[in-house]
Amino acid sequence: MKAVIFDMDGVLFDTEKICQIAWDYAGEKMGIGKAGYMIMKTLGMNTSAAIQVLKNEFGQDFDAEYFKNTGKDFSYRYFDEHGVPMKDGVKDILNYLKSKHYKIALASSTSTESVMHHLHDAGIANYFDVIVCGDMVKKSKPAPDIYLKAAEQLDFSASDCYAIEDSKNGLKSAYYAGCKVIMVPDLWQGDDETDRFIFAKCKSLKNVIEIL
Repeated sequence: MKAVIFDMDGVLFDTEKICQIAWDYAGEKMGIGKAGYMIMKTLGMNTSAAIQVLKNEFGQDFDAEYFKNTGKDFSYRYFDEHGVPMKDGVKDILNYLKSKHYKIALASSTSTESVMHHLHDAGIANYFDVIVCGDMVKKSKPAPDIYLKAAEQLDFSASDCYAIEDSKNGLKSAYYAGCKVIMVPDLWQGDDETDRFIFAKCKSLKNVIEIL
């Protein structure tokens, strides 16, 4: 194995819980009540795919873009005050991979703007040889496009790459691309379907080092 491709939210950063609170806030502001539960229905999806899920839930006339932007503004106020919360073991695994001469990529469904904000805020942007974001591919996870693009930019086959994911859509995307998939659960803990095709399930990124 020559490379490791990371998802971002829920894997590198503990942002999914913040997003859940932000969507509760946005829902109440728009008069639909707390809507943080929708995070579980959109984990791993890019913006356009998530907007469609929101419209399916609340009606095609629902202003999903305003909803997401309201939630984003709430989250960024939190990040400006507290910083972007990093998961345990992030720098440990990134330093380990560099020391073992792995190539490192990011394959996040989040927008380029948010990805680069978070990586620079945490001081880890320079660890990544390749960064592919949700607005750089047409098809959202669970389609394999984002992992195929990351592997291609690394100049490797996807089968030469580990993928580290936390969401069902992300796990499927990496698996369909041909990566060897390691799950580090966050909000979602996995199910029988994904357990059948993942290579390993680890409690934290530090445990992933042991697997590697």
